[in-house]
Formats: sequence, C-alpha cells, structure tokens
Amino acid sequence: MKKLLLLVLLLVSACSPDSEMGQKPLTPEQVSLGFFQAIYIDRDVEKAKQYVSEPMQKILGHYYIASAVQRHVLNLSMTDVTMEIEEINIDFFRKFTDDVTVIVKMTGLRGGSPWIDDRTLRLHKHKKSWVIVEVLPEKGNLN
Repeated sequence: MKKLLLLVLLLVSACSPDSEMGQKPLTPEQVSLGFFQAIYIDRDVEKAKQYVSEPMQKILGHYYIASAVQRHVLNLSMTDVTMEIEEINIDFFRKFTDDVTVIVKMTGLRGGSPWIDDRTLRLHKHKKSWVIVEVLPEKGNLN
C-alpha cells in the first residue's frame, strides 16, 4: 500500500506544470498590445521593457518615463487611448517565420482633441517568444 501511495504521489508531482513551463508564449499581437498598454494606459516603462529586445530596453530606460517614450520613441503623445490590431503580415505560416510586422490602431486624445493613429512594430522571434525590435518610421503623406 505504501508503494502504491508513493507511486501516485510521484506521478502527481511529475504531472503538475511548472509556473513558467505551463505558460504559452505570447503571440505577436499580444506582445504589441501589451507594449502599448504599458506605455499609454499603465504608463509603466519597466513593464513595457518585457516586450522589447535588449537594445530597445536600453532606449526605453534612457527616457525613463512613459510620456517621454511617447514623445521621443513613438512620436505620438496621447491620453485616453484604446488600441486594436489593424494588420499583421502573417497568419497561416506563423510557425515558420521569425520576423513580422504588426500595425496597431490607436484611438484617443491628442492635445485634448480626438485622434486616431497607427504605429507599426517589427517583431522577431527570440527562442520561442516574440520581442519588439523596432518601431518603424511613419509613412508620410505623398499628397
């Protein structure tokens, strides 16, 4: 009976997932929205660093506060922001690519007036997780 109990305990403990091992990696969409959520809603640069590559972490650390990151890194100071994924350049072949771009549409207030803007992020797969490596420059109007 003791052997059976020991065997059951061993099996149960071996099957319980580790806290890190049980988590699924975030998708590029989740990483992008998490980054903007940290900067525009939570206003927490440290939280935003978890979504970006090491060189970008240094840039974010240099600006230190979310409003400075909005102004100097993203070129878009806004309040009362809501976000949604506008476009992502992968779908079916997601498992086979290591580089994607995600366009996030942001709606909110800029200088007290309603504003809608898009920001494009380039992400790389690092091991099994996605990280933001670049905020792509805005495309100018050619009109």
